[in-house]
Amino acid sequence: MDLDAYVNAHRATWERLDELSRRRGLSGAEADEIIDTYQRVATHLSVIRSAAPDASLVAYLSALLARARSRAAGTKGDTWAEMARFVTQSFPAALYRMRWWWLSVMGASMVLTVAVAWWLLDHPRIESSLASADEIERLVNNDFEGYYSQHAATSFAAQVWTNNFWLAALCIALGIFGFPVVFMLVFNVINIAIVASIMIRHGRGDLFFGLILPHGLLELTCLFIAAGVGLRLFWAWVAPGARSRATALGEEGRSAIGVALGLVGLLLISGVIEAFVTPSGLPTWARVGIGIAVWAAFFAYVFTLGRWAYNAGERGDVSEADRGFAAPVA
Repeated sequence: MDLDAYVNAHRATWERLDELSRRRGLSGAEADEIIDTYQRVATHLSVIRSAAPDASLVAYLSALLARARSRAAGTKGDTWAEMARFVTQSFPAALYRMRWWWLSVMGASMVLTVAVAWWLLDHPRIESSLASADEIERLVNNDFEGYYSQHAATSFAAQVWTNNFWLAALCIALGIFGFPVVFMLVFNVINIAIVASIMIRHGRGDLFFGLILPHGLLELTCLFIAAGVGLRLFWAWVAPGARSRATALGEEGRSAIGVALGLVGLLLISGVIEAFVTPSGLPTWARVGIGIAVWAAFFAYVFTLGRWAYNAGERGDVSEADRGFAAPVA
């Protein structure tokens, strides 16, 4: 088949479908037209795939069909149904499927944190090389505690949420390269260990754990998840298994994007706790108890809803009809 001739013969139909799919409102005749045009373009895609596969053209038509399908069939009710499906099935199933990656990252990070903090406590002279005596005194007596209450709670929550999501998004986006994720993870873990060792050495360990645990349990878990997902993405092209590298990256990449979207909600919860609970006047046991309860609820979410959805066949990927290689045809 002469692909150029085929494209020229049907370009007008594709452009018409593109135009209809971008319109805010469709008349009755246009609604009928978009369905008819969709079916014709789906047939064109099927022909191109079988007779003269061209990656860029297939990707273009697949995206065009996906947008047209959403425009023709999407309703507000459908949108809410998709959101509910994401929260109750796709997101927890993706977390459950990749659980060994982020749980391994979590375990290794905790071991490293404890080891570094322990080593610093065993070598007190290192502390003086990290900061001056005045800086350490300010950190212990004022800065660490003051950090959580120096800004208005609402603006502080937004700032924390944005910063944490940016870090998580970087872990996922740079995951394909592997090393940057490990670097960011180790850098953050060592910083936590340094602060912990300083606070503990100066008799403020109770203050440190009382302020960091309420929000830190969920916040750090989100970071570990992002790092685990990023490393899983890296491993998808290093060792794709029976899949081609392109297929493995596509599947893991779509799941990674879904996890990133889900982390937006989790980090929002963490940010609210950090802004409103951590610096509150509640007793330490109550603040830490809230953090533990939220953390436990997260694990129950992953290992109940996520396990159920995973066992039912959900993998955290987009639906088969929305994948470029499986667009419906007439």
